[in-house]
Amino acid sequence: MDNSGASTMKFSWNVPNLLTILRVGLVPVFVVLLSAQTVMTRWVALATFVIASITDHYDGSIARKRNLVTDFGKIADSFADKLLTGAAFIMFSFLGELPWWVTIVILIREWGITIMRFAMVKVQVMAAGLGGKAKMVLQILGIMLLLVPWIAVLGEEKGGVLVLVSQAVIYLATALTVITGIDYVIKAVKISRRHRLNHEVPGDPR
Repeated sequence: MDNSGASTMKFSWNVPNLLTILRVGLVPVFVVLLSAQTVMTRWVALATFVIASITDHYDGSIARKRNLVTDFGKIADSFADKLLTGAAFIMFSFLGELPWWVTIVILIREWGITIMRFAMVKVQVMAAGLGGKAKMVLQILGIMLLLVPWIAVLGEEKGGVLVLVSQAVIYLATALTVITGIDYVIKAVKISRRHRLNHEVPGDPR
């Protein structure tokens, strides 16, 4: 059995992994701030989310530039992303700013695909494709827009319109989330099938 990629699943104390851990640590801070439901804490929650999102960009960028890309980093980075955005969607629905069906659809897709990627590690690490990255960008953009206290800043009428625009971005992200999820499943099935065929013993009566 080929174990050439096994060692890369081990945790290393490097900058990209530390940034990923920082992103995970910011999640409870973000939740507490958003649950306070004041204009000030809303702005601070937005700033916290932006900082966490920036770490998502730089951990991957630094890992690639310094040749620190590992299978552990790929999986941990994805986990941190799902935790951060998932917390935001749950809080939005809890506060009545986003329908629960949107949050449930996104969570089922995100965590379902994450579990699938964990299960596929022994066969092949499935890195995020362009569709997955576009989905994440839309999710983060929608969350940041919805975090802005538009009504407090612009009033009921204009602020309400921008709240609807923010929600529309998240609805678009939801559609792309489902589409890319289906694509991941199809790719996983193909990879598993190819792996099974490559490891079949010629002439095996089974």
